[in-house]
Amino acid sequence: MGCSANLYRMSNDVTFGPLDRTRRGEAVLAAVVSVLFTCLAMAWSFHAKVKCAGAPFNAEGRSRRWPVGDPHAIIPCYNDQMNLWLGRDINNHVFPYIHGAITEHGHLVGGSVEYPVLSGMLMWLGAIGAHTDLDFFIHSALILAPFGIVVTLLLVYLVRWWALLWAATPPLVLYAFHNWELPVVATCVGGIAVVAWGASLDADGNPRLSVRTAAVWAAVLFGIGFSLKLYPGFFVLPLAIYVLTRGGGFVSRFRSPKDVPADLDWRGFFYTAGAATATVTLTQAPFMILGWAGWRGSLSFQGKRKSDIDTNSIWYWGLRHLTGGQTDLYNTIVGIASPLLIVASFILAVWLGWRVYRPGMTTIGVYPWIGVCGAMLAGFMVFHKVHSPQYTLWILPFFVLLNVRWPVIVAYLVADLSLDLTIFRLFGILNNPTHPPMKWWVIGGVNFGVWVHAALLVYLIFAFVKATPREPLASFGFRVPQRRALLSDRGAVAVPAT
Repeated sequence: MGCSANLYRMSNDVTFGPLDRTRRGEAVLAAVVSVLFTCLAMAWSFHAKVKCAGAPFNAEGRSRRWPVGDPHAIIPCYNDQMNLWLGRDINNHVFPYIHGAITEHGHLVGGSVEYPVLSGMLMWLGAIGAHTDLDFFIHSALILAPFGIVVTLLLVYLVRWWALLWAATPPLVLYAFHNWELPVVATCVGGIAVVAWGASLDADGNPRLSVRTAAVWAAVLFGIGFSLKLYPGFFVLPLAIYVLTRGGGFVSRFRSPKDVPADLDWRGFFYTAGAATATVTLTQAPFMILGWAGWRGSLSFQGKRKSDIDTNSIWYWGLRHLTGGQTDLYNTIVGIASPLLIVASFILAVWLGWRVYRPGMTTIGVYPWIGVCGAMLAGFMVFHKVHSPQYTLWILPFFVLLNVRWPVIVAYLVADLSLDLTIFRLFGILNNPTHPPMKWWVIGGVNFGVWVHAALLVYLIFAFVKATPREPLASFGFRVPQRRALLSDRGAVAVPAT
């Protein structure tokens, strides 16, 4: 850097492993208690949702109880698993996508489903040996339940007792078996856990994995998640930036930009992005090659989907009222504004993270990649034209991992409960052939849930980035690499340790 300098100190970071021996007993106890709550929550979820199925069945295996079940039940039994038993050839045991297509009217046929390929495979596996929607639901629940336990154990590994925020709150009861969310949540939390484990120290006091290696394995998990439900794929960018900055930062003082060391790991950045890309390619390519029309049909379905009453979005419950009932105008605005705002929120989240990493010319911090991931997810959820209630399972782990204000968490969960307990009753009223009158509290509950969620998600785009990780994640998830600092006549300049 063109300056004469003398070595004056070696900075040392202290990184405690997630299973420090002095805390191992607490970790085991937290795991046992959290898994117990998880199992109880999933058992309750199964009991609530299975009420939509049961004898008698029609010729296609559809229960006569569908879709309302017990109209007086506290938790509506409607769930996407039973709903998709018919209409996607799942009941006919057609292998997904290979023989599929989308009709000119936007209907999927021949085994195509509107989800990415790995979720479609899970549905196909759940249908093996099933002859009714009840069989399909039971098989699917058995496939999904282990993923719920895996998520709990990973969260205990990362934040100990805070895992109960996942295991012992209403969302797991409401959505464990509503859709196929648990596997994708497992890939998301698993990717974070891999990076954290890699940063922890082994018996010799060395990191278990280099930042680059840990990130590559995490990117593989995020790539798998992309082929399940897309959103973990967003996280590859902040993870790659974390690797680019070599997994952390250091405190230095600079007089001018030319004093900043050229210490960015571009090779690690592209390795991380490449690992995710390769994983997505390997999972998607067989379906693209063997059944292009069916694979493409699932994408076309999502592209053509309108933001209607079943999407719970700010667009339907807000913009629709401002367009004066002009459907074409409404759909055009949503089709343009939704993706633009999502991309803008992603850029904002990444930029906010960079501001935290480099708050000024006098200090450099740690790139808050976990918080940026949460912020990107919040932006996607609020601006996407579809906001399904079960997406709460997506964002809940970030409440667990990051120090988010308690009133925000409570308000979000209350709004979520309000939305779930009313939106599916709304569907039941609309689909009832006797046309019962709409109840005011149903419409009010839906609007409360939609708009409180929206306001909080906008807030979380900023709050997640600034939030610090909970312990013990904070002790090893943001490991600061060792650096050597040099004194010069222009101030202290940090360079990589050899």
